[in-house]
Amino acid sequence: MEYFTQQLINGVTLGSIYGLIAIGYTMVYGIIGMINFAHGDIFMVGSFIGLIALVVLGVSAATPFFLLILALLLVIAIAMSLTAVWGWTVERIAYRPLRGSFRLAPLITAIGMSITLQNFVQISQGARVKPVQPIITGGYALMEGNGFA
Repeated sequence: MEYFTQQLINGVTLGSIYGLIAIGYTMVYGIIGMINFAHGDIFMVGSFIGLIALVVLGVSAATPFFLLILALLLVIAIAMSLTAVWGWTVERIAYRPLRGSFRLAPLITAIGMSITLQNFVQISQGARVKPVQPIITGGYALMEGNGFA
């Protein structure tokens, strides 16, 4: 039962991330009528910005709990701000000049921007898997006493 509970939590977490990306796609298409294929890649850039901010701040399992919460809030604020600036820049450079053009031009540009962002991250961060040390060590009892640990 413990395995099922862990997989349920993993599924809800991953589903929430997919939901956020889907809401972003829906909002962009609803507002400007264009499918932004680089939307997921901008989400990926935000994840890497957050990871870099965690490393720069030196957050580790040895960080006291209060400072850990403060650091995570700061990392979220930094990642959101820089990702918003990144997305705004992509919109200004790649998409805004093509508004009003025939329908295929923004679509091709969106695919090109997606490929560009993927390659930028691959060049700047490397193509190898980078293990991340856990911030919180140990485990938590979800429903102790009822067969859960």
